Amino acid sequence: MLLAKVVGTVVATRKEPELEGLRMLLVRELDAAMQANGKPIVAIDAVGAGPGEIVLFAAGSSARQTKVTQNRPVDHVIMAVVDMVEASGRVLYDKTRDDG
Repeated sequence: MLLAKVVGTVVATRKEPELEGLRMLLVRELDAAMQANGKPIVAIDAVGAGPGEIVLFAAGSSARQTKVTQNRPVDHVIMAVVDMVEASGRVLYDKTRDDG
């Protein structure tokens, strides 16, 4: 599992039929300091995440292990909305205190 921030949405009116009804979000992976790094990734939203939220996502064959994505042609899936991240006794992110 990887941490990411939802930075946008992706709309595709023409797509493989097995992708019909799946919501696609644009995420950027976060580093240990909770800063976005790397390129944007399109991930299927299995949990109702929203813009600006910190999420957990899986890549590769693990992305096809949720009820929403099972046996579908996806490489990334959002499977949790993060409430808090703590490391070495320090809170790095707290959804209730996040100012955006």
